[in-house]
Amino acid sequence: MDFSKLTAYLNTLAQRYGIHGLDIKITKEHDTVYRRMIGHSDYDGVVPVSDRDLYDIYSASKVITMVGVMQLVEQERIGLDDPLDKYLPEFAQMQCAVDFPIGRFPITWPTQDSTLVPAKNKMLIHDLMSMTAGMSYDTGAAPIRRLVEQTNGEADTRALVGAMAEMPLLCEPGTRYSYALGHDVLAAVVEVVTGMTFSMYMRKHVFEPLGIAEMFYQVPPDEAHRVSAQYAKNWNTGEVLPNREMRFRFTKNYESGGAGICTTVDEYSKIIEALANGGIGRTGQRILKPESIAAMSCNWLNETELADFTRSSGKVGYGYGLGVRTLIDASASRSPLGEFGWDGAAGAYCLVDPINHIGIFYTHEILGMIEAYSEIHPTLRDLTYEALGL
Repeated sequence: MDFSKLTAYLNTLAQRYGIHGLDIKITKEHDTVYRRMIGHSDYDGVVPVSDRDLYDIYSASKVITMVGVMQLVEQERIGLDDPLDKYLPEFAQMQCAVDFPIGRFPITWPTQDSTLVPAKNKMLIHDLMSMTAGMSYDTGAAPIRRLVEQTNGEADTRALVGAMAEMPLLCEPGTRYSYALGHDVLAAVVEVVTGMTFSMYMRKHVFEPLGIAEMFYQVPPDEAHRVSAQYAKNWNTGEVLPNREMRFRFTKNYESGGAGICTTVDEYSKIIEALANGGIGRTGQRILKPESIAAMSCNWLNETELADFTRSSGKVGYGYGLGVRTLIDASASRSPLGEFGWDGAAGAYCLVDPINHIGIFYTHEILGMIEAYSEIHPTLRDLTYEALGL
């Protein structure tokens, strides 16, 4: 194994993209084969990046949420074809926007004042997982803001997801791909099915079996000093400036299945490592069956939905499974067909290769840097496989 090209590339990222700090860990089987930390974790540029740093991983949380949901599918407590209103009755009668232009940017989300019609199709559990439920990602929607204000910032996951049922759909469920709040809704489904809070279920059935102690939906106050400094890129000027906002933790009691986790690279890697090795972690504990991992990582989109995904994500050679991208064109990557994972709004990147039992987790903290997805992540992937001789 020769990771010299990967190391050289990582050393260019500060100057090329303004990345102040980064961390990457690569595993094969149950061994760490590469680790690199570069830069600083504070705004003053004084504190070096360390393995103790916590990162807001945003949508990389979705991969982990899928593990919890698929466990309940294995137990037949949730059915992939079940209608959502079986668990959350408030989603029984939904309204659809008329002729919403999916994939057009900038996005103006529909509201209750938009032209709406009753939805004909039921939202199914697998629709939520594959982003085909017709939902939006309007985190500033009036029903959410209203409930946050009414509860003085204390509404819990179940209540806030209930408010999401008041938000208009973009299209008929099961007809188009649109990146959305579906994984947040699934967190509430887990709560209804198990009678536990989402974090409690995940901690008992996913985190603890893998030896994970520091994976937070709400960062404990005494650990907040460990959270890596976050930045945002100005799309107009290209400047990378400090940004302290984390808009996916709506209240102090909300646990976002779609974007809420704050954790370390080592802790997240334990999830990746288990998924890359048939569902068994370094502890020897199983969190999922291979069949469940295969179901997650196959393409669930039809031709129309796949075109939506490709247009909106810019991911070359990938389809979308249950909460994860999945490689469907071997010519587009050095990784094999069936490689899967996802990324996060601030630059996190997760890769799971169940064929070669490889896992990659990379993170930096810059919101709005689209080059992370189109340039940095694919380069990290291909240089990793080159280093491993694959």
